[in-house]
Amino acid sequence: MVSALRTDPFTGAILQVGVLAALAGTVGLSAYGWLAGLLFGVVTVAALGYGLRRSGADRLGPADWVTLTRATLTGGVAALTVDSFREPIVVPVLVALSAVALSLDWVDGQVARRTGTVSALGARFDMEVDSFLVLVLCGYVADQVGAWVLVIGAMRYVFVAAGWVLPWMRGSLPPRYWRKVVAATQGIALAVVAAGVLPRPLAVAVLLGALALLVESFGRDVGWLWRHRVRPAPRALPAAPVSPAPAGHRPEWTPGVRIARQPAEVGGRHR
Repeated sequence: MVSALRTDPFTGAILQVGVLAALAGTVGLSAYGWLAGLLFGVVTVAALGYGLRRSGADRLGPADWVTLTRATLTGGVAALTVDSFREPIVVPVLVALSAVALSLDWVDGQVARRTGTVSALGARFDMEVDSFLVLVLCGYVADQVGAWVLVIGAMRYVFVAAGWVLPWMRGSLPPRYWRKVVAATQGIALAVVAAGVLPRPLAVAVLLGALALLVESFGRDVGWLWRHRVRPAPRALPAAPVSPAPAGHRPEWTPGVRIARQPAEVGGRHR
């Protein structure tokens, strides 16, 4: 019988195909959009299956299913964004998918806490879905405000890449509510700008403010990791060489230490 360990992530792949099929049947989806959405689904299934094996879990928790739903919606946003590079898309659909995915970000946390199923895998899965959704939205609005907005989407991945080079940046950060607020702000600001309801100067100002908050949050985390980095232990000094005692030399007597007699000694006199 196929275990839940294998079927749970693949259920997400089926949901992803369903979302893409719904988009293709309503607003239309090109082959490039299909490819982008399917590629995201395959990567999600592979990463989630790997995470389950590493954590020793045999199935997804209730909150993980909510996050998986968010991931399939994010795949739909990615597909529409790729199509937008070639031809106009139905923007309200992209914004609606993004808004639902962002709203469910609050729901999965509530479900995890109320069901007592908070886990490191669930938190990581949630964070990666958030990061990718922000990156995709940055790619969509870059045509409106400029390529500089990609810095918002890339910052999380730069942070992870820095950990490959600097081991002290791979430390565990303490929970901080402000970090969640800043992450949510990025998604909301990008979704509002993507809707096209703001004039360009105001849209740029909103995203610059979001970027400033993100830089402050990441800067605080980097500073904390630097202050709490593990310093290497000091090297022990090499022991000073001990010269052998000359022949016939009697070591100095130390109180409390009995010196064994040499075979040639009897009664304290040399034979």
